[in-house]
Amino acid sequence: MFEHLNLILFSALNASAGLSGWQLLSARFAAEWLILLVPLTLAALWIGGDARQRQAAVHACLAAIGALAVNATIGLLWFHPRPFMAGVGHTFLHHAPDSSFPSDHATILFTVALALAFSQIDNARRIGSLLLPVAVVVAWARVFLGVHYPMDMFGALLVSVVVTTLFQARMAIAASAALVPMMESVYRRVLAAPIARGWLRP
Repeated sequence: MFEHLNLILFSALNASAGLSGWQLLSARFAAEWLILLVPLTLAALWIGGDARQRQAAVHACLAAIGALAVNATIGLLWFHPRPFMAGVGHTFLHHAPDSSFPSDHATILFTVALALAFSQIDNARRIGSLLLPVAVVVAWARVFLGVHYPMDMFGALLVSVVVTTLFQARMAIAASAALVPMMESVYRRVLAAPIARGWLRP
């Protein structure tokens, strides 16, 4: 039943064979490059933020790593072929023939967005709210271009919600807080010169 619904939704969202021009370029940009907003966002929070914003960035990063570990476990336990491996639909993006469920791209974006959106820091919450629609666009683009099924994206969202919820526990928050001073020490040593010149926040 779920697989049938998955195929129906995929057929509705997957691009037609004649996709080209700005539509193809825009979808490929969304599918491949928008994920770079994650490291850029976390780096900006770290470099320009105070201790609390840095903790929010570290917390979101740890949550994403945890979510990817869950994805890897699911992939080991249950292999689900990508559409092009099953000869389904049209594919416009090269991808390794590995398991499609859940989507790592969507998982990273949804997890970081939700972790920041649930933060106690106003700036982090705003950034998380802005990343959520970006995650939806990336999820759509990867189905549109034929490298994922819609259920891969629903699975990614579910993993992200579960992991983000678990990371609201005191132990996870304390672990993030404990990492910040150690990371700051490394950061200040590696980037001592630009920090001394006032280019970066110490």
